Amino acid sequence: MNILDCHDLTKIYPGQTTALDHINLSCADGKIIGLLGPNGSGKTTLVKLIQGLLTPTEGEVLIDGKKPGPETKAMVSYLPDLMSFDESMKIRDLFWLYQDFYADFDKSRAEDMIQKLQLDPSEKIKLLSKGNKEKVQLILCMARNARLYLLDEPIGGVDPATRDFILHTILSNYQRDKASILISTHLIADVENILDEAIIIQKGHIQLHESVETIREQYGCSVNEYFKEAFKCY
Repeated sequence: MNILDCHDLTKIYPGQTTALDHINLSCADGKIIGLLGPNGSGKTTLVKLIQGLLTPTEGEVLIDGKKPGPETKAMVSYLPDLMSFDESMKIRDLFWLYQDFYADFDKSRAEDMIQKLQLDPSEKIKLLSKGNKEKVQLILCMARNARLYLLDEPIGGVDPATRDFILHTILSNYQRDKASILISTHLIADVENILDEAIIIQKGHIQLHESVETIREQYGCSVNEYFKEAFKCY
């Protein structure tokens, strides 16, 4: 069974703005998949529909054959594009919060990652740099033993060193035989080397969904080069 299926999935916002237009999509288990497209293409809307934060206007999204709800939230780990925690909290408070809220949260794994970062667990979130806030949020996400990791723009707005840390953390805490990762980003060149498949979305439509290897063989170029040539977005 696929970890993710979308059937004629459509989202129209008030004012008749169509963010997603009858998309059909299937993602198999055990893959790292890039959801690629420019800003405003529908990436975040799709991620939020998968997470159950938005309701489809038409169609449906299924996670492991189930509609978004309490059962799917227990198997999906979500990294939003913006931090929403109370910044007066300490790092260790977030670990306790996640341990209480998610049965699959591995607190010892999170503590190990924080130690490698040389961050003090008693540090308040508001005192962290933007890059370290991003890292803490990623650690919370990847310390869960989830079936599907949804990462919305995990490397947007951070420096190259932080991007390297984020990608390394994703790869080193991902159990390929047990989970899939969907990475939403417009920074294609930075993530291409870790992807198994690429989904290219443009103006609410899926333009391409292929393995990275197939794209390179069929078109004789990288995914980033294909994207720039086909859609002239950069």
